[in-house]
Amino acid sequence: MADWKYTPAPLEPPPSYETTASIPPKSPTTKIPLPRAPLPLDLPWIRSIRGRRIILASASPRRRQLLAQIGLSNLSVIPSTVPEAFSKTLSPFEYVLQTATQKAMTVYSSQIDSPDGEPALVIAADTVVVSPRGQILEKPRSEADHIAMLKGLRDSISHKVYTAVVVMAPLPSARDPGYALESTVEETTVRFGSDVSDELILSYVRTREGADKAGGYGIQGIGAILVDRIEGNFDNVVGLPLRPTLALIEKVLRDDEDLVDEFVEAAEEE
Repeated sequence: MADWKYTPAPLEPPPSYETTASIPPKSPTTKIPLPRAPLPLDLPWIRSIRGRRIILASASPRRRQLLAQIGLSNLSVIPSTVPEAFSKTLSPFEYVLQTATQKAMTVYSSQIDSPDGEPALVIAADTVVVSPRGQILEKPRSEADHIAMLKGLRDSISHKVYTAVVVMAPLPSARDPGYALESTVEETTVRFGSDVSDELILSYVRTREGADKAGGYGIQGIGAILVDRIEGNFDNVVGLPLRPTLALIEKVLRDDEDLVDEFVEAAEEE
């Protein structure tokens, strides 16, 4: 008799007969096509600046991705290098608006005479997370600080997220001050789940996803597992409210009649 040899059982159970019978075998050369990306928004104001120099005054990849969703994908990313030194005694609304305005003005001033050409548009934004007691939360300083921050947000009834967006465009006319500037501040209320455990918070902290984010979490990523509900704009919590931003772009481009005529003529020539 031949020696019997032990064969270990497979690590995973075999597939169900019912499941496999309903699935036709795949050809080794079959390729599953990737889903087609949606076409960009076909709006006059988007078309008029497409192909021109648009600057995002932020290094945030999340803001860049959000702008790409409305068709602004060919961006120059030039973050402001000026320290954000405004006093935390300001109201969250004032703090975030002043910070975003400083970013936009600094980058606009540095690029207006750039050899790369005058920007057609500069977009800046700043987002803060605010505790129920009105404290503007920074990025966590350590793992212990991160855990305490998220526990505080869980144990509170809710917290606020504010994002200020500032959009600037040069004016072809000689109208002072030579540029158009429009801004908005959006507010969203976020509530963490009351059943979020200390163990879940520790596990999330150790993913390091929220280590570089004000408030210590990213709602667009794994951090969504902490959130029970929001009231307001989801994109605002991510870092750029899209619909208000699109409205600002249209408004800033309407701020000078010469600019409007130029864009209308360009749209008619297409």
